[in-house]
Amino acid sequence: MEIFELINANHDRFFYVLAGTSFILELSLLGLSGPLLFFAIASLVTALLISVGLISGWEVEILVVGVLTVLIALLLWKPLKKFQNSGGGADTSSDMIGREVKVSKDITAEGGAIRYSGIDWQARLDASANEAFIAAGEQCIIASVNGNIMLVKETPP
Repeated sequence: MEIFELINANHDRFFYVLAGTSFILELSLLGLSGPLLFFAIASLVTALLISVGLISGWEVEILVVGVLTVLIALLLWKPLKKFQNSGGGADTSSDMIGREVKVSKDITAEGGAIRYSGIDWQARLDASANEAFIAAGEQCIIASVNGNIMLVKETPP
């Protein structure tokens, strides 16, 4: 019964612990996907409001957490999804970038293949390519790497 008395006497600390626990679960298990993040932020704001004396009473505090969770979700959903989907751009760390290689299957913006180090690699035209097509047997330059797909462009004249 002592734990309930402690919680009842320290509403703000309860919401701080709830916010911290929600943040930890969100970051460790869900990978910043959203639902617990919004709840954690709302719990933190509610704890702050309780600490400064702007709200009191379980009913009001729970209502504030609920309303804030919805408002925060509405405000942060699209920016969070945009951040998650940004992907960081093409990989520029590969030692293959800048190499001149032979085209083994015609390359277009949709697909094709190159031959590098005795292996045929999936390829497609890079956004910076001036040509719309590179024929099999020609040379091209690896401009970037996207997963296991080589983004290539024509060799300079």
